[in-house]
Amino acid sequence: MSTLQLRRLSKNYSGRGPVVADLDLDVDDGELFVLVGPSGCGKTTVLRMIAGIEDVSSGDVVMDGVVINDVDAGERDIAMAFQTYALYPHMTVAENIGFPLRLAHVRVASVNRRVREVANLLQLADVLDRHPTQLSGGQQQRSALGRALVREPRLLLMDEPMSNLDTKLRAETRSAIWRIQRRLGLTTVCVTHDQVEAMSMGDRIAVMRQGRIVQCGPPLELYEYPVDLFVGQFIGSPSMNVLEATVIGTPDAPALRVGRQSVALDDVALARLPVVCRLVGRKVALGVRPEALHRDEAGSLVASVSFSERLGSDQLVHATIGAASVRPTERGTWTDHRARSPIIVAMGSAIDINVWEPLTLRVDTTQIHLFDLSTGAALR
Repeated sequence: MSTLQLRRLSKNYSGRGPVVADLDLDVDDGELFVLVGPSGCGKTTVLRMIAGIEDVSSGDVVMDGVVINDVDAGERDIAMAFQTYALYPHMTVAENIGFPLRLAHVRVASVNRRVREVANLLQLADVLDRHPTQLSGGQQQRSALGRALVREPRLLLMDEPMSNLDTKLRAETRSAIWRIQRRLGLTTVCVTHDQVEAMSMGDRIAVMRQGRIVQCGPPLELYEYPVDLFVGQFIGSPSMNVLEATVIGTPDAPALRVGRQSVALDDVALARLPVVCRLVGRKVALGVRPEALHRDEAGSLVASVSFSERLGSDQLVHATIGAASVRPTERGTWTDHRARSPIIVAMGSAIDINVWEPLTLRVDTTQIHLFDLSTGAALR
C-alpha cells in the first residue's frame, strides 16, 4: 500500500479567496482516514487534488515520498469512488467492475478472475449479470466500489460514498466498506459531511472548516477533547448543548452559574478542568452533551420539557432552560440572549416525560467542556 502527505496544499479560483488554504496532512499506510466537515468547507476539492482531477494552486501532494503534482490522474494509480455511482447503464455489473481492466488491456481471463474475486468480496456474485437499473441502491454503491477496487490501486478515494442511501443501507454499506478496507489493508481517504459515518469508520478524522483543518485525531479524541466550540458541536449526535455560564465562588471551590441556577464542580471535574480555578468572575461557554444530563430530583438545573422523541430503547427530550445559548461563528462565537434556550437530554425510553412539566437535571460534571466565550477555543 502507500502513504500520503499533503504539504501546505492550497486551491484558489480566480476572483475568489482560497477554497483550501495551507493544508497539511499525513495518511499512514493502510489507514482509513476520513475528512469531515460542513458542505462547502473544501473537503471534496482536497480529494480531487489528490486524484489529479483538480490542479494544485500551491503546495505538494506526496505519495510514498514522491511529489505527484505533475503526474496525470491516469498515471497516479489512485482509484476514486464518486458520490454519484456513475455506472454505465448499458453494461452489466460484471462489465462495469471489469471496465478499468479492459481499458488497461488486461487479458480476458485475468479480468474475469479479478471480477469474480471482487464480486465475492462485495457480495455481488449473484447479480453480476444484472444491469444497474435492476440493482438496489446498496448494490449500485458496492458495484461502483468494486470498479475502484478491481484495479488494486495504491490509494482509494471515496467522495460521500453513502449520501444517496437510506438509513438502513447506510449502516450496511458502512460496515461493508470498513470490513473490506480492513481485509485488504488498502490506504483509504473518505470524504463525508456525516459525522456518524466519520466516527464509526475512520481510524483518524480531520474536521475541516473554511478550507482548513481545525482538528485531526482518533474519533474518541475529537469527541472527548474538542479543540474548539465548532468541533465540539459538530462531532457527536445529538449535538452538544452549549450555554453561557459564569464562573463563581473562589479559586479553591469554583462553581458555574447558568442563568439563575448554579452547578457545583466536584474534585473529579476540577482535576479534568483545572483551568476553571483561574476563571472566577469570567463568563465562559459551557458545553454539556445530552448524555451527560440526567433526570434527578436532587439535580441543580431545572428545564421545561417541549417534546420528546422516542427512538426505541432511547428517547431525546427537548427542553428549554433559563440561560443564553452559544453558537460557533466564522469569527468566534455568537450568544443568543433569549430568555430561554433549547437543550436536548438523552435518557431511556422507559422514563415517562410529560410535555411542559419541569424537568430537574443533574449534570455529570466529569463530562463538561468549557470554551472561550469570544474565540470559541477550548479551555483546559
